[in-house]
Amino acid sequence: MIDFELWEAELKTIWDQLGLISNADFIEKIKVHTETLCAHQRHAIADFERACVYDSTGSEKDAEPLYRSALHLGLTGLRRRRARIQLASTLRNNGKTDESIEILREEKENYSDELDDAVNAFLALSLSSINNDKEALSVVLESLSKHLPRYNKSVYHYSKKLLK
Repeated sequence: MIDFELWEAELKTIWDQLGLISNADFIEKIKVHTETLCAHQRHAIADFERACVYDSTGSEKDAEPLYRSALHLGLTGLRRRRARIQLASTLRNNGKTDESIEILREEKENYSDELDDAVNAFLALSLSSINNDKEALSVVLESLSKHLPRYNKSVYHYSKKLLK
C-alpha cells in the first residue's frame, strides 16, 4: 500500500526542482514518480501530473491528451479544477481558443473555490486571443474588485457596464 502523503511530499520535492535541472531530467523524474501510482490504480492523478510537467516545460501538445485522460478517468477535488484551468490554457496555446473559453465559462458558472481568480485570468487571456478585449477587461476587473482596499463596488459595477 502506498503512503499517499509521503508520495505527495516527494512529488513536491520534484516540482521544486523545476528550472533547476534540465527539462528532460525533470520530465523523467515525474514519469518515474507517477508510475508508482499507476501500479496502485491512481491513473487520473498520474496523467494529471504528467500533463503538468509537459505543460510546465513548454510541450503543450503532449499535455493536452493527458489532461483529457485525467479528467475522463475521474480526477477529483482541487486537481480536477486545476486540470480544467490548465487544459483551457493549453488549448488556447494550441489554437483551440473556443474550446478554452467554453471550459472556463463552465468552470466560472458551476464551481467556486480559491481558483476563481485563476479561472478569470485564463478566461480573460482566451477572450483577448479572439480580440474580445472589452469582455476580457470586464472579467479582469470583476476579479480585481474583490481585492481592492477601496472602490470595490465601483470597479465591480464598471466591469459589468463594459458588457453593455
